Amino acid sequence: MKVLYEDNHVIVLIKPYNMPTQADKSHDPDVLGMVKDYLIQKYKKPGDAYVGLVSRLDRPCAGVMAAAKTSKAASRLTKAFADHKEIIKEYLAVVDGTIPENEGTYIDQLYKDRNSNTVKVVPKDTPGSKYAELSYKVLSRKEDKTLVKIRLLTGRAHQIRVQFASHGYPLFGDQKYHPSPKPHTQLALWSYRLTFPHPVKKEPVTVTQKPAYVSVWKTFEEDLQKL
Repeated sequence: MKVLYEDNHVIVLIKPYNMPTQADKSHDPDVLGMVKDYLIQKYKKPGDAYVGLVSRLDRPCAGVMAAAKTSKAASRLTKAFADHKEIIKEYLAVVDGTIPENEGTYIDQLYKDRNSNTVKVVPKDTPGSKYAELSYKVLSRKEDKTLVKIRLLTGRAHQIRVQFASHGYPLFGDQKYHPSPKPHTQLALWSYRLTFPHPVKKEPVTVTQKPAYVSVWKTFEEDLQKL
């Protein structure tokens, strides 16, 4: 587990690809358990370690993710993330297709079907649907693909994947929302920068990490190095 920032109250790490945030029916290793094991070993705790999940990433997504080390920090950070107060979440993604605009905003209404664990864009007045907004900036266009930097303005399930797919630019490697998914291809979605208010000091904490230059990210290595 790669830790990017840690103090007595909070820990920021890199979530690996294809790892659930917390235990699910797959019984695969999860981020919550991984962080607990790390804290138990590092601080030689005789029993369990407290870890509070304050943000989540889709299972196939990887990158910067925060967790709380105390219940007080968890309470404060959970509220901040829910209110999007002083929270800045930026992602990098590679989409199939060439986005013509250099920047833009997607505003949609999303509905999650819990039975199928899928999300879709629906009309505004659909019961149970939620407002979703993100902005993006195009960083590069190569080989009929576009590298974009995305800022999430709301935090809906599968939001980035669903919104880009619905606007005609599905994420490379998306097995769920791409109309022509390529089997065994990794989703090109990376949590790149996270800013949040420190739960005790109140000052902003910003943590940044770029993806490794492998798979489709290698195509855009020069562009990513400029960030």
